[in-house]
Amino acid sequence: MSLAKESFEYGIKDAEELLEHFDKMNSNPPPPNAEVLKRAGLVMALTAWETYVEDRVREALGNRISAIRGSYAGNFIMDRFESDIKRFNNPNADKTKQLFKDYLGIDITEGWEWNNTDSKKAKDLLNKWIIKRGEAVHRSKPIDNGIASPHLVKRDELEKTIRFLRDLVNASESYIEKMI
Repeated sequence: MSLAKESFEYGIKDAEELLEHFDKMNSNPPPPNAEVLKRAGLVMALTAWETYVEDRVREALGNRISAIRGSYAGNFIMDRFESDIKRFNNPNADKTKQLFKDYLGIDITEGWEWNNTDSKKAKDLLNKWIIKRGEAVHRSKPIDNGIASPHLVKRDELEKTIRFLRDLVNASESYIEKMI
């Protein structure tokens, strides 16, 4: 298991714990302020994904260029990578694919297949959740005339997102091990 995957497992637990807190305070109907836990859970889950992608490429790249580490070429590659990572955000399918292609020479999205999920479906789902994360971060659902607006993140969506990201990381790990 890569260090990046170990870190992902630790990070995704934050999202799971937020979902547990939501479930514990959930009454029928749940209090209006409980929705923030689901939004925060979605943000934390996708942050764990973003960190995984960055760490996994860094880890594999470091292994790949170990023979030239400390040389001008090795330093140039790592400096370039660190510069690119600073601008890497909202890791949708295209951005993730490009990062892996640029630094490891593989199309990671080809390995995104498991059970009833093919690469296209995995890319579409990842993109959907990344967009929703942006909405959760930048758009709070206020109460309108004393009536709570519909929740941006439904409980089952958060649970599905966490499961999807776990599957995505596992598929990525398998593909990387096969290709590198």
